[in-house]
Amino acid sequence: MSRFAGRNVLVTGSTGMAESAIRAIAGEGGSVFAVSRTEAHLRALADALGSVGSRFVWRVADLRREAEVEAAFDAFDAAVGRLDAVYSVAGISGRRFGDGPLHEATLEGWDSTLSANATSQFLVARAAVRRMLAQAPDAVGSRGSLLLMSSTLASRPAPAFFATHAYAASKGAIEGLARALAAYYAPHGIRVNVIAPALIATPMSRRAQDDPAILAYLAQKQPLAGGPIAAEAVTPTALHLLSDEARMITGQVVAVDGGWSVSEPRA
Repeated sequence: MSRFAGRNVLVTGSTGMAESAIRAIAGEGGSVFAVSRTEAHLRALADALGSVGSRFVWRVADLRREAEVEAAFDAFDAAVGRLDAVYSVAGISGRRFGDGPLHEATLEGWDSTLSANATSQFLVARAAVRRMLAQAPDAVGSRGSLLLMSSTLASRPAPAFFATHAYAASKGAIEGLARALAAYYAPHGIRVNVIAPALIATPMSRRAQDDPAILAYLAQKQPLAGGPIAAEAVTPTALHLLSDEARMITGQVVAVDGGWSVSEPRA
């Protein structure tokens, strides 16, 4: 397949779902510009993709900071040019900052989680939309596609194991933002959608992956996977939504959850 031949995609993040998507987009002929806080991961990706002749450019940036987001997009403009799609993956778990059940959560936990998850996606989406509005529609009438990252916990809580209330709020904010953006920018040929995954096997979810009780829960809650979902299993949905295959889809939250939303573990 070559859905991304001649197309330029900006991806935030450099491990897990972001890394999988970067490799797949490059494999389908796309030019990828990756933005992450972790230079070592970006360099490793550049080495891997360079060996197969893919066009890959990267920039280190803290996406919580307006000036760094703007500088990253300026670098994109200079290095790449037209912006066809953005996959905004990067985010955090706020546990180490004090996220948790509301009565135990700290203000630092709340602020850190909302900043890293919701504010970062606002800043990335704003920079992207400004550029997309300024460019001409392509052959199918599109000025660009945005795909933001939520979580099943925004709408399907699991209080026994995942009582991180700031995290859930941050992901719910992303879904509300995406719907508002989709409605406003559809007449301009800009699509905005969201992926809401369940528990994915990424570096961020290592705590859960190392907990036997959570693994037993996931075996029933995510029956299609029988446990944590591989990051690569999310990528086909992401690429579909980013590409012109989904040119009639906007304002949607797509669950890639292995059955989480329709399953209830047995007692």
